[in-house]
Parts: sequence; C-alpha cells; structure tokens
Amino acid sequence: MTFPVVGMVGGGQLARMTHEAGIPLGIRFKLLSASPQESAAQVVRDVVVGDHRDLDTLRRFAQGCDVITFDHEHVPTEHLRALEAEGVPVRPGPDALVHAQDKGVMRAALDRIGIASPRHRIVTDPADVTRFAAEGATGGDGYPVVLKTVRGGYDGKGVWVVRDEAGAAEPFRAGVPVLAEEKVDFARELAASVVRSPHGQAVAYPVVESVQVDGVCDTVIAPAPDLSGERAAEAQRMALTIARELGVTGHLAVELFETRDGRLLVNELAMRPHNSGHWTQDGAVTSQFANHLRAVLDLPLGAPGARAPWTVMVNVLGGDYPDMYSAYLHCMARDPQLKIHMYGKDVKPGRKVGHVTTYGDDLSEVLDRARHAAGYLRGTITE
Repeated sequence: MTFPVVGMVGGGQLARMTHEAGIPLGIRFKLLSASPQESAAQVVRDVVVGDHRDLDTLRRFAQGCDVITFDHEHVPTEHLRALEAEGVPVRPGPDALVHAQDKGVMRAALDRIGIASPRHRIVTDPADVTRFAAEGATGGDGYPVVLKTVRGGYDGKGVWVVRDEAGAAEPFRAGVPVLAEEKVDFARELAASVVRSPHGQAVAYPVVESVQVDGVCDTVIAPAPDLSGERAAEAQRMALTIARELGVTGHLAVELFETRDGRLLVNELAMRPHNSGHWTQDGAVTSQFANHLRAVLDLPLGAPGARAPWTVMVNVLGGDYPDMYSAYLHCMARDPQLKIHMYGKDVKPGRKVGHVTTYGDDLSEVLDRARHAAGYLRGTITE
C-alpha cells in the first residue's frame, strides 16, 4: 500500500502547518497555491499554481489526490459539488462547507438545529437595517447593529458596526446579500474546537479564550480562565452537535460569545484548522493540524488533551521592524521554552507573519512570556 496524497487548496500558513504535521506520518502533500511565494508553497514539494475559483484548474489539481481539503473557505460551492459528482473525495464536503462560506446559510442551520446565536436576519437596504434594529429595541432605536456580507470576509473584513441608517449604506455597495445581527454585549470571546472523521469519531479540545484586537485574533489562552466545567462542557457539546448535524469532516472551530448575562452564542464557524487552535501545536497531545489530516483520511483521531496546565498563543503581527530574525537571539536566550512559528511572509504592518506559544503552571507568567516575545519580534518591545 502506498501512502495517501492529501491535496490542500490554498497556500497560506494553515496549509504550511498542516503539511508539517503530515511529515512524521509519511503522508504526501499536494498544494494548489495562488503563487509560488505563498507560505505553504515555499515548503511543499508538489505545488500547482492556479486559481481555486476555476473548475478546470481544480479538476487538474485533483488528479492523483486521494482526498481534497482546504486552508480557506473560498472555493465556489458549485465547483466542489462538481468534483464530488466526479468521484473526488472532498472533506469537508460542500454541503457542510457552505455553512462556513455563507453566513446566512450558517445562521439558518443553527436556528434549525437549536443552537443559540445573535438575533439576525438578511436585510435588503439601509431602511431595512433600521427596521431590524427597531425589532429588537428595548429602549432607543436599537442601534448599533452589526452588518456582515454573507460571503467572504475574515479578520474583521466584511464586517461593519453601524450606528444609524446613514452608516448602513457601505455594506450594500458590494451588491451581495447582507446579514444584520444584534451587537452582543459579551464579556469575552471563546472558541470550541472539535475534529470529526467520516465514520463519526469525534474529539473535543479544551475550550479557549480568544482576545481580539481591531478584529484580529491577538491572544489565545488554553484553557479559558475561570470557565466552569459545566460551561466548558456546554461549549464542547454545542461544537460536537454542529459538527454532527452539519456533517463536518475535519477540524471545526466554533467561535463563541460569552454574554454578560451568562449565555453562549455562536459567532462564526470555520471548517479547517483555525487561529484559535494554533496553541495545540505545542500545548496539546495531538495538534489541530495532525487531527485534521487524520480525519480527512479517516484515520483514528489523536488525543486532544493539554500537555500543561496553561498554554498561551500570541500572534506576531508585522510592524515597522522588518528584520525579525535578529530578534531571535534575545527571545530564545530570555525564554528557552519559547516556541516560535514563522510563516515565511514578507513583513507588513498589521499582517500575521507568525505566532509564539508558551506553556507552564502559572498563567500570569505564561502570558507575560508570550506577549513579551511577540512584542519583541514585532519591535514594540526593545528590552
């Protein structure tokens, strides 16, 4: 028996780290990348450069692959259905993945299976946004309201917080459906990650706290501090239910709001390895990347438990200091247990170019180590 070939659509850092997880298993990797310079294309041997929006390109790429999976959600759903009809194993399949591609479809499905999310509906124009705001008003006009384009958007893109009808005009200029949601008064954001295989085996990782800065994930703390066992189990049950009911194969990240009045509401879904799960590379028995590969190949899943009481992941964003390698000497000497993961990207202000992880017994100390290292690499800390 030859080892299988996993075809991954998308050449970003998620593909790069998934490829890394497959190396010890002897799994062969084929990549569809937009350019030879993308993060994963720098390290994967078998790279096809092409457009994931072109069906013929996808067909040619699929030749020789035992299974197709993704590092983003942007492949047209109809193309994935065409591949499946031609006998190509696509995991997650298009009927599942559409719930991560289309926020309107996702909200409707969550309503159907009884999973709580913010009050929402599709709106047609700014006046309809005002009507939506008023429907939920207990005082005032119901603003502010969150508007999202139903497809596309990530890291805060394609999302607007509008405070009046005049401010609601911008999202409609793209000419795509717009989803209106209540602006949730939340205490913090959580993420529940699960992995599910085709034969129905599933594992759940510890629930984490995710700290966002300007719409971009900054820090992930595993497990989420001061989260009761009952609330953590509730979040894991929600994620496992969503994975089962939507037929997810592979890794599913469920981003959650923990409201000030004690509820858990689903914010977003991602059916691929996710930034909130990067801590698992060094902090879990089996990383999200390794378990995603196991799932799409229908192999038994690995244990998802934590290796240490606390693990912290902090994203490294580009700043005005492009020579990050020169900072390694300080970071590694200061903290020999620090783990640095760089993506091979050009350094640009605000761009995710890597992450660091730390772990240990004392959360305050672990947080300080991770934030210091990320800040030093970026150049915002110089001592």
